[in-house]
Amino acid sequence: MSTASPSPATSPATNVMAHLHELARCTSEPGKLTRLYLTPAHAAAVGMVRGWMEAAGMTVTVDAVANLVGRYEGERPGLPALLLGSHIDTVRDAGHYDGNFGVLAAIEAVAELNRCRERLPFAIEVIAFGDEEGVRFPSKLSGSRAVAGTFAVETLDVVDAQGVSLEQALRQFGCDPALIAAIGRRPEAVLGYVELHIEQGPVLEQQWLPVGVVTAINGASRFRVEVTGHAGHAGTVPMHLRQDALVVAAEMVLAVERRAAGAGDVGLVATVGSIEAVPGAPNVIPGKVRFTLDVRAPVDADRTKAIEDLSAAFATLAQRRNLQVKIERFYDEAATACDPTLIEALEAAVARAGVRPFRLPSGAGHDAMAIATLCPIAMLFVRCKGGISHHPAEAITTKDAEVALQVLLDFLRHQGKAA
Repeated sequence: MSTASPSPATSPATNVMAHLHELARCTSEPGKLTRLYLTPAHAAAVGMVRGWMEAAGMTVTVDAVANLVGRYEGERPGLPALLLGSHIDTVRDAGHYDGNFGVLAAIEAVAELNRCRERLPFAIEVIAFGDEEGVRFPSKLSGSRAVAGTFAVETLDVVDAQGVSLEQALRQFGCDPALIAAIGRRPEAVLGYVELHIEQGPVLEQQWLPVGVVTAINGASRFRVEVTGHAGHAGTVPMHLRQDALVVAAEMVLAVERRAAGAGDVGLVATVGSIEAVPGAPNVIPGKVRFTLDVRAPVDADRTKAIEDLSAAFATLAQRRNLQVKIERFYDEAATACDPTLIEALEAAVARAGVRPFRLPSGAGHDAMAIATLCPIAMLFVRCKGGISHHPAEAITTKDAEVALQVLLDFLRHQGKAA
């Protein structure tokens, strides 16, 4: 490490916030932020972020799955790298910060090291993944899975709503899908992965804290539940003779809430997100009801036990009223634990920033889930206003961004001392 250079005219956090708003101009919908994978808006974002990476002192490439990768060498070329980053694709009509903040904060941290002429005993690679949201194609995490070496070649055959395959879209973007297998990193060349991300929930705001350290990314299971009774005339069937599927489904929904709310401090959450009554007429007793169930927890055993308990409760409720219930699982993702050593290192950096360390799970999925098959991972959450995300009202403050950057830089420098 060498002598520091003069401070920039604006603070690193101010730079990040300005770049976030500038990046939001890369959209396919005027007046809204919509940036889907391998679209012209994505290409524009890659070009813009590439310029910031190069200005921060990184060598930059776009790989075969359209990841944008900036590398900042360590004390000598070719050292193993610590990976930083997140994604730059968005949902439709998105906010400015989901994913994008993690990429731009990582770039700004490297820019600060470069301004100070600091080289660490490891390289830093900042990766801007392009397919975290999975909005355009019926797949997701293509970029992070390619880096982890777990990209499934059959994914190239999936098509978007216009019938364009992922392989075709990659070629149109200027990528060569035949080279995707070569993207996978060797474990010995990677030290770990750290992702900064807005919380997308209200916990840090409730705790009056700017940042929190993630313990795990929740595992998730999703189900389609179908309750079958008998339809009948709303005016002619006595109450004690009814087999009302909606009444039983309502009891099941309440059972879901009771089970999750009564789980204690294990991070279990359960949600009925959609419900449909058939035939759906105001003067007909519902004969069939379909609803979805989403169960998540940071520990798989807690999620599994909740699913078992709810399945038993549903069966009991249906049997009591002489109805049938069918449960079909259509999605399952295991929990991803963050690395204890990296958690402790991030917590120490949080404490040195004068902030009370606080741990919390992530209820949403992230690129870190895929990278965890390659190397240890860690995540730092940043408080977001009202816990709102995937929405134009998504917001963080410059002050909180400043704390997050301070923590990240301090973490990097202390990792350098420990290496």
